[in-house]
Amino acid sequence: MKFGYARVSKNEQCLDVQIQKLTEAGCEEIFQEKISGAKDDRPQLKAVMARLRKGDTLCVVRLDRLGRRMMKLVEFINQFKEKGIEFVSLENNLDTSSHIGMLLFNICAAFSEMERELIRERVKAGLDSAKEQGRTGGRPKALTNKRADAVRALRHSGTMSVKTICETMKISRSVFYRCINEEIEVI
Repeated sequence: MKFGYARVSKNEQCLDVQIQKLTEAGCEEIFQEKISGAKDDRPQLKAVMARLRKGDTLCVVRLDRLGRRMMKLVEFINQFKEKGIEFVSLENNLDTSSHIGMLLFNICAAFSEMERELIRERVKAGLDSAKEQGRTGGRPKALTNKRADAVRALRHSGTMSVKTICETMKISRSVFYRCINEEIEVI
């Protein structure tokens, strides 16, 4: 039997293209999940692995759909070989049923891992650069110094309830209490 495994890293991403390609490749059953390839605990991958028997084939669209780390990919392929299961990566033109396919697998796995590391390095360099320029990520502060002073003044005056102050200043209760209790750092 020919099984397919389709995976994307984020819920916002779509599996449709992978499912279409796996269906066109003749996969009779396709397992799908939205989870990082770096995670070892992937329920649908475990499910397809449990279904695979000698003579079966597991297809993925690209090698990185099965896993991100070369060591993990090699571990999977070795398990497949021991159990008599074939592995096919459609876009990498990789079929482990031949010696050339195994050689190509090792080369593709190395490139996939290298590409992931390069992406990680570029992201880190971008974050470091932004930090050096004084930019930080995350949500902007809810209050400026001036507005925080106004919140504190309204609270200390005792003329308005917390609810009224929050409605007037258009802030949440949590922002109000952080401002009052912690003297939050504001911009």
